[in-house]
Amino acid sequence: MSTATHRDAAEIGRTPRGPRPVPELGDQRAAADLSHVDTTLANGLRVLVVRKANVPLVELRLRIPFAGEDALHAATAEVLAETMLAGTARRDRIRIDTDLALIGGELGTSVDPERLSINGNALASGLPVLLDVLADVLTSASYVDEEVGRESARLVERLAVSRTQPRVIAREALLKHVYGDHPVTREMPEAEDVAKVTPDAVRALHARAVLPRGSVLVLVGDVEPDEAVRQLDEALGGWRADASASVLPELPVLTGGDVLLVPRAGAVQSQIRLIAQALPRTDARYPALQLANLTYGGYFSSRLVENIREDKGYTYGAHSGFEFTGSTATVGVDADTANEVTAAAVLETFYELGRLALVPPTAEEVESVRQYAVGSLLTSTASQAGLASQLSALAASGLGAEWLAEHPARLAAVTVDEVAQAALDFFAPTRFTGVVVGDAESLAPRLAALGGFTVGEPAES
Repeated sequence: MSTATHRDAAEIGRTPRGPRPVPELGDQRAAADLSHVDTTLANGLRVLVVRKANVPLVELRLRIPFAGEDALHAATAEVLAETMLAGTARRDRIRIDTDLALIGGELGTSVDPERLSINGNALASGLPVLLDVLADVLTSASYVDEEVGRESARLVERLAVSRTQPRVIAREALLKHVYGDHPVTREMPEAEDVAKVTPDAVRALHARAVLPRGSVLVLVGDVEPDEAVRQLDEALGGWRADASASVLPELPVLTGGDVLLVPRAGAVQSQIRLIAQALPRTDARYPALQLANLTYGGYFSSRLVENIREDKGYTYGAHSGFEFTGSTATVGVDADTANEVTAAAVLETFYELGRLALVPPTAEEVESVRQYAVGSLLTSTASQAGLASQLSALAASGLGAEWLAEHPARLAAVTVDEVAQAALDFFAPTRFTGVVVGDAESLAPRLAALGGFTVGEPAES
């Protein structure tokens, strides 16, 4: 039986001679030295091909703007994404899976109100086959009746389960609170709408919305960029249309306001979700705002986490971060808490917003988050998959590999005063609104004492 006693972090960090010294940070490296081609094919598809030959693989990311105003669009789009890889004019589901398996590859699809995404990977030697399967799916996905019916039934079951999850309920409540009936709020279709989707409707949506013009394909891996572009042009030459892919309407500008208490009777935990307008990556002030966000709640050593997790134990995790939709950016704050400490957690969350604005980050804090920002960027782009995903997200804003390579230098150039100004301009408590989802009977009196809360309709669960 072991007699060793538990040692906390402070004890582990000390030696008989005093605190254990922290190693000096290494020299800052560029995010990437990328050999790449960024061009547009004859069919209007933008392609960004990057050579990263550390392993003999390729990663593919295709983003197709996929907005729609129709009442059944969200449901039809979800069924389309679920059945797109179920067969084509030349391949059934088994043939697609077999062809991809033979090259160590895979393809997957997902959809949200803004885009249809097709992600995949394969051995670099199998790139021609991967592109042939992709082209086959894009130009002749069959959506046979039996597959659509089977996947629709499964989707209805998954939606029923998902809508009982507290985080899903909170996300839907937040979007409806700040964006009303905007299409961006339809991240999940209604089960009854999915039941109405027909195979003909799915085929029609594919024909009018799965379009190359306005879409972006990112390819990262052990490839020669010019040759890969030639292969892409050849493989996807038959994917053509005069129209452009459908872009989500601009989001309304957010203003601060009351936080909405969304009743969820009997809930033992609450979900706190706050949101405010931010800056897109294309804005010159974005690096300063990025560092201000990290200081507030963007990483584990942030002020918010130190307060409501480490010091007071109100939550297992709290976080703040950016969300980019089209040319719009927002900053969000989230934490889940027990009912008895929800009001106190909300108070401290707003307190830290005010403190960041009025007691700006110190030089030490700024240097710490600067190093974290650069380090996490390097880590996230170290793999082919991470680099491909980063570039795909940037491409949605019209950015490319140059922005990624130059961003560490932008972060390095940010001054403490610029971070302080960004904190004052964008993290003032009055800029935020949001929702708290929880048991209204126990929460309403306490939140009312804080002021700035209204009670909404009960959450569906």
